[in-house]
Amino acid sequence: WERTRDGVVALWQRARPERADAVAAELDNTREDLAADAGIEGELAAEWQGRIRRLLIDRPQVAEELQRLLDELAPGATAPPATVSQHAAATGHSRVYQAGRDQHIVDR
Repeated sequence: WERTRDGVVALWQRARPERADAVAAELDNTREDLAADAGIEGELAAEWQGRIRRLLIDRPQVAEELQRLLDELAPGATAPPATVSQHAAATGHSRVYQAGRDQHIVDR
């Protein structure tokens, strides 16, 4: 969510900086509305599609930046690698299972 929100706000910051703070607040309100009622997802999506369409009509130079944002957020897009630091200590008969990502453990 934060990457999406920050990316959309950055579009407005470059194209219409006077509206960037308002857009950030409107995005937060949209998220709250969606959390309260998932049934309005289509309506909210259409509302934001209209806002972005109007931004692109008014400032077509942000189209490339929007496309980069969409590519970055697309399902299957690679996220920046995370740094994982783990420390563990086990004594006696205890076990420690650590993983930087997915882990599947089967005790038999």
